[in-house]
Amino acid sequence: MLTSLLGFTAVAALLTVSPGPDFAVVLRTALGSGRRAALCSALGIAAGCFVWGLAGAVGLTAMLSASQVAYDALRVAGALYLMWLGVQALRAARRLRTAPAADGAEPTTDAGGVRQTPLRAFRTGALTNVLNPKVGVVYMSLLPQFIPHGAPVIATTLLLVAVHAALGVLWLGTIAVAVHRARAVFQRPRVRRRLDQATGGVLLALGAAVGFEAAR
Repeated sequence: MLTSLLGFTAVAALLTVSPGPDFAVVLRTALGSGRRAALCSALGIAAGCFVWGLAGAVGLTAMLSASQVAYDALRVAGALYLMWLGVQALRAARRLRTAPAADGAEPTTDAGGVRQTPLRAFRTGALTNVLNPKVGVVYMSLLPQFIPHGAPVIATTLLLVAVHAALGVLWLGTIAVAVHRARAVFQRPRVRRRLDQATGGVLLALGAAVGFEAAR
């Protein structure tokens, strides 16, 4: 079990630091709503991992993969959600351009125009993962390789997911704290606007890529 756990930790670390929608969502939340909301967003992403891990353990992920229609429907929903987040970020950048705040002002709005509460940030993070069927497919194909023969499947699966979730919270939490500590730079209207444009463009591109793959 220890060997399997160490091997999975190494693989999960590589998956965690790979750029993706999780990173963009946490960065966007940290910029618009502060460190606390960004940390809650990271916790929501971790909760989404547990949803997919449990689904894989009881076979729901395999059923989803077997049904192309259900899989594509979930992919389209996820694509639309990412694109919606991207559009909201671009709208925030446009508002900053037309009515910039004074340098050094505390950021008071998120991508949707209102400061996110911790609960809303948690929900955004969770939906980002739950609506991404690729997470379930990766778990379905990867986790069984690290479950020792004879080990309880559900308990071991949840243990491995807990490792991945902990790494994710650590990595994304570090991003949130780094953005918070550099807030004097990130709160400058021009910098904030460029970052909003960048994260919005990334989220739109990711959503479009997911939607295009589902449409093929």
